[in-house]
Amino acid sequence: MSEHSLDDNPIRLSRRSFLEGVTLVAAGLALELLPTNAWAAPMPTAYPPVPEQGFRPNVYVHVAPDGVVTMICHRSEMGQGVRSSLPVLIADEMGADMARVKVIQGDGDKAYGDQNTDGSSSVRKIFTDLRYVGATARTMLITVAAKRWGVPVNTCVARDHVVFHPASKRSLGFGELANDAAKLPVPARKDVTLRPRSELRHLGKELPLLDGPDIVTGKAQFGADVVLPGMLTAMVVRPPVAGGRVARYDATSALAVPGVKQVVELPAPKLPFAFQPLGGIAVVADNTWAAMRGRAALEVTWEHGDNAGYDSAAYRQELTKAIGSSGKVVRNVGNADATLAGAKRKLEADYHTPHLAHAPMEPPAAVARVEGGRCEVWAATQNPQSARTEVARALGVDESQITIHVTLLGGGFGRKSKPDYVAEAALVARAVGAPVRMQWTREDDVRHDYYHSTCAQRLSAALDDSGKVQAWHHRIAFPPIGSIFSGATFAGDGELNQGILDLPLAIPHVRMENCEARAHTRIGWMRSVANVYHAFSVQSFIDELAHARGTDPRDTLLELIGPPRIVTPKELGVEKVPNYGQPLEEHPLDTGRLRRVIERVTELSRWDSRKKEGRALGLAAHRSFLSYVAVVMSVVKDADERIRVDEAWIVADAGTIINAERVRAQFEGAVIFGMSLGLYGAITMKDGATEQSNFRDYRLVRIAEAPQRIHVEVIPSEGAPGGVGEPGVPPVAPALANAIFALTGTRVRELPFVRSVRV
Repeated sequence: MSEHSLDDNPIRLSRRSFLEGVTLVAAGLALELLPTNAWAAPMPTAYPPVPEQGFRPNVYVHVAPDGVVTMICHRSEMGQGVRSSLPVLIADEMGADMARVKVIQGDGDKAYGDQNTDGSSSVRKIFTDLRYVGATARTMLITVAAKRWGVPVNTCVARDHVVFHPASKRSLGFGELANDAAKLPVPARKDVTLRPRSELRHLGKELPLLDGPDIVTGKAQFGADVVLPGMLTAMVVRPPVAGGRVARYDATSALAVPGVKQVVELPAPKLPFAFQPLGGIAVVADNTWAAMRGRAALEVTWEHGDNAGYDSAAYRQELTKAIGSSGKVVRNVGNADATLAGAKRKLEADYHTPHLAHAPMEPPAAVARVEGGRCEVWAATQNPQSARTEVARALGVDESQITIHVTLLGGGFGRKSKPDYVAEAALVARAVGAPVRMQWTREDDVRHDYYHSTCAQRLSAALDDSGKVQAWHHRIAFPPIGSIFSGATFAGDGELNQGILDLPLAIPHVRMENCEARAHTRIGWMRSVANVYHAFSVQSFIDELAHARGTDPRDTLLELIGPPRIVTPKELGVEKVPNYGQPLEEHPLDTGRLRRVIERVTELSRWDSRKKEGRALGLAAHRSFLSYVAVVMSVVKDADERIRVDEAWIVADAGTIINAERVRAQFEGAVIFGMSLGLYGAITMKDGATEQSNFRDYRLVRIAEAPQRIHVEVIPSEGAPGGVGEPGVPPVAPALANAIFALTGTRVRELPFVRSVRV
């Protein structure tokens, strides 16, 4: 076996030298044979630096003659560990040693396919495709080795960065084969064979976070860490009301602040908002402190526009009134109205959730440089391609003139897939003729977010003499996400899919209606999206039904889900189920998997012994992003009668997973995120402006409030991968609400719980 060493020094090539060396690797540049049509695009306009020599079977992998394998991570790393998962999958299929793999973040470029790191889709949508990426490279390396040895290809194997011929005990390292592999045509996908799953040595194992050492030592580069020569810092005072604009301003005092260089007025957006900047006045300075002081000194008079009268308390009453009348029927089986009208025993409850903010730890930040008609951006963005499009639109240039480099994100939760702040940076950089860092503060972020929608829901159920639920009626009203793109007032199927259209119920009469709601602020998707409020109401209402009937909440939940089965659109009473963009044949709605996580989480939490042990537990379960999750929360009262979460259990069936350690961390984080939403989450509006501004009044769960133990169990599976980042959140708040009821007898039907109970 050849000896190999890893060169830890990054290899840098100019774009020119890369192009000059393209002849040698030309065989690897063909893209028409990549796994999906989405990837059959031109090469990236700026490929990350790799040696001239070696081979590149596709845009994701390069093998250098020294054996270093460079892999491109085209999705954004925001703590979920995508750079520690996707490359591992490629390496596993390829037979590469991760110790000799260098992971580079890809720029925003259509050559990589979809780069939107959103919707818990990074693994579930491209799992198989990425396996083919690795398998293609392995096939070409083996082909070269077999040719040199004069043996059949199928007698060779690749593992540990080496191709072996076991019969003759010969071996060649990947690097030794790289240049000759570059001379081969890239095989078609049909000619590439994936390894048996049993040979994927890392799949599903506990793997380290590759970015971890750099993050904890401060070496990692986040959006706000980027520094360019001559760079200035900009901060914007934005209209306090979404849709407002500058009436007039006086920059005299701002320009008098030492360090302030210039003041730039940004254009007001044309509705609908989409991803446009909100407008306002940018103060550009030598440093952040000067920009902050200059911004504070600005004198601005605003025209508040049509949303100036928005009052979230009054709007809540409007939504409640809306669900009091019939809406658009989105799902219907049997005759729920008649059954409810004739029932001797009914239960009805209203639920409400307020606007919520994403509140990532790192506020939005982006650096832009505009020179010679081109714009280069470094941004903490979840969607570099969308950022590229929005920057091009804002500057009025072709997208080919825009380059987006992706930094690490200090949290995103969906906020940083909207690139308004990136476009702000580009506009100001062009105006001042220098590189500019656009820096949002925490206050900017909380006051000018794309808020998670407020929602009102009314659920009604009819019970027969034996307590069986015969009818289920659910009305919902919330301003939809589509409002920022088209002014829509009814929810689209994508939002309704999240706990409405796809809710499995073994009830003969089911009717669900969507009531009209007009938006008065920017609405956007947040981690778990509409599942948050749909799961809260449904799982709370089932708990209410259980107590009303005098039956165990777990048994009631299982009864309403019904027996293990594959649920069809016909049974649901809908024409189709969007199913998060995945086919039902591949990801069926399987109540057996939902039942299994419920049974397992109640087993782990000793559900049946809770009264004997003096504990108050709450249960909730939900399918979202094609994964099944059940949560049990345990609550106690402390010495001063405050409610505290002391323990949590979460069981998930997410199909095949790549990195077990990252998956567990995602579900642990989901418990904390869900607790924050449930206990404290609330954005309120008065006169069109957000009343909260920072963590002091938009509270998150703090370390001392976290459960002492969070137990996570992921059910082993070889099924198609589901989502991981978001599915853990929806069941947490209803499980907590149900536990609070079990402990105190107080039924909490609205977020945040802190308004109803002492926490």
